[in-house]
Amino acid sequence: MTYKFDVVVVGAGAAGLFCAGLAGQRGLKVLLLDHSQKVAEKIRISGGGRCNFTNRDVGPANFLSENPHFCRSALSRYTPQDFMALLQRHGIAFHEKHKGQLFCDHSAEDVINLLLAECDAGQVTRWQPCSIKSIKYASNPYKTGVSSYQIDSDRGAIEAPQVVIATGGLSIPKIGATDFGYRLASQFGLRLVEPRPALVPLTFDGAHWAPFAELAGLALPVQIETSAPDATAKQRKKAVDFSEDLLFTHRGLSGPAVLQISSFWREGQSVRINLAPGVDLPTQLLRAKAASRKLVGNELASLVPGRLADAWVSQDPTLQRPISDATDKALLGLAQRLTGWELTPNGSEGYKKAEVTAGGVDTRDLSSQTMESKQPGLYFIGEVVDVTGWLGGYNFQWAWASGFACAEALVAAAAVGKDRSADISSVSL
Repeated sequence: MTYKFDVVVVGAGAAGLFCAGLAGQRGLKVLLLDHSQKVAEKIRISGGGRCNFTNRDVGPANFLSENPHFCRSALSRYTPQDFMALLQRHGIAFHEKHKGQLFCDHSAEDVINLLLAECDAGQVTRWQPCSIKSIKYASNPYKTGVSSYQIDSDRGAIEAPQVVIATGGLSIPKIGATDFGYRLASQFGLRLVEPRPALVPLTFDGAHWAPFAELAGLALPVQIETSAPDATAKQRKKAVDFSEDLLFTHRGLSGPAVLQISSFWREGQSVRINLAPGVDLPTQLLRAKAASRKLVGNELASLVPGRLADAWVSQDPTLQRPISDATDKALLGLAQRLTGWELTPNGSEGYKKAEVTAGGVDTRDLSSQTMESKQPGLYFIGEVVDVTGWLGGYNFQWAWASGFACAEALVAAAAVGKDRSADISSVSL
């Protein structure tokens, strides 16, 4: 027996659930399947369990891609305000936490239940768990312009003229991440931008990191930017920078500031960190020298966290004395090291800790209007595409926006397909 649908959506995450529900409510017969038993695990664990479902201020500048303009169309057609209105219709309370980041008041489960309710409203058929063994494309030799995908799944053969891939990336494999979407794209001749972990903690060589490992657990606001070791002054002006909190770990650095910059960092590049943003350290230290007999470390601890002050002073014997006895050169050098700390990561915590995967299906092979690939009837949405948002709800907004654009295209294409089939039938009669 072959099960026939208008659309098969592969991947029951944020983008897949949203797209399936919209397409179903617009009259399409939709099958949503996923190899995992549970739906939307990334939603469930996001935002500390409260789901940072979007950001009030979203634009193309908040996304990374080989083609930074690709996301513009979808983002303009489905906005954060649209998704906020959907939550309000479902009676879900939410709040703004920081820099436009919106979270559920109660639980991320509220968003999951909303998406499931939207699928139910569209009479979407859901198969979970259900793995796909193969997907093949075949044109109908008796009907010009009519073609379909044959899918061999654990639950039987499936046929549909349109297939949507919403399988996400490689991040957090313990909740079911796989490379299925990338392999399928390659199967149909689509290009890939090499995937890499993004929004991920950075690590450093053990021997070099030893003096700072004791700071594990310390968090503080910083300014951080990317900079290659051989960058020119002009290039530095173009460096991406963020002002967020940083967290020291036993193996390196984490926290929002580092997660943000990690998406832009490449192997061999350094990062530059101001550990005392908003503080005029040179002036403050020189003033203290003229008026205080306290130790350098004690004076510094009034300007930055005490543990940080101790770690920096302990590395320089010339600073382990009353500040009045320290030289101007030593104090200015200390200020420079704290406000321009430049260091080169040896890697990251990888996909196991990465919140998202950067790279993916090359947007040159996709329509920014419809998310359809150059392979007819095959669509890609969400994280599997080479569009990666900043930390702060942007990646979920891309899931909603790309899913919406795709759903609209599916409905339009299905209407054209029915018209074509009707024309062919009338001619055959």
